[in-house]
Amino acid sequence: MSSATAEAIAAASAYEELHVPALFEQWAVRVADAARVSDGDRVLDVACGTGVLAREAAARVGSRGSVAGVDPNPGMLVVAGRLEPRVRWLEGVAESLPYDEDSFDAVVSQFGLMFFTDRNAALREMKRVLVPGGRIAVAVWESLERSEAYPMEVELLERVAGSAAAEALRAPFVLGDPTELEKLFRNAGVEFVRVSTQRGTARFPSIRTMVEADLRGWLPVMGVVLPEEQVQRILEEAERVLSRYVTASGTVEFQSPAHIVSGTKP
Repeated sequence: MSSATAEAIAAASAYEELHVPALFEQWAVRVADAARVSDGDRVLDVACGTGVLAREAAARVGSRGSVAGVDPNPGMLVVAGRLEPRVRWLEGVAESLPYDEDSFDAVVSQFGLMFFTDRNAALREMKRVLVPGGRIAVAVWESLERSEAYPMEVELLERVAGSAAAEALRAPFVLGDPTELEKLFRNAGVEFVRVSTQRGTARFPSIRTMVEADLRGWLPVMGVVLPEEQVQRILEEAERVLSRYVTASGTVEFQSPAHIVSGTKP
């Protein structure tokens, strides 16, 4: 693993602390289920981030199995390694996986496919490293317009911080069309492709926590660092813009649906 800067590690730590429990943790079980991860399996988590899905897989495969996680962000891998030493964490990209053919029983990926430079090449690589009959399961967010809260936050970022910040928040939602998703997987040679659209619920302690998670956690990961003055203005305006999602107890909850695509290697 190449050296990670303090800033990258700080951004990854904020991502793990703020985004994982609010958004990503609930999907790890579902993706592992879709890939039928079980005792003794060899599992690869592609674009593993701080490792929430790899940790779920590690809990399932037991001592007879093994789990590896690959991600291009060294800061994410530093945090992942601190949280789960049983997983072998490697720096790398989905389009060129550092493994031989037929190395894994299951390949999983959670909310990373949207950001791959060449999605078709990445899926072909994920299929290549699977054993014949091996399982693949990938989660992507539904389209922005079918999600709640985030369309309003995107508009707020566009107005206050400009297009780069808004595009960074739009980026996770670009693979929302299930027909195109199925086509993408079939073109990569995956068999028995199934797209399951499922409801999820985002839960944040407060509006400030939710938006700060994006401003200080997500945007820096995407290469967008806002001046503190802009951050404070967005946080203040978000209290009004997102007020409809505040519960009676003061927490923030809204629907955050996703697609889970599963299939097998011929």
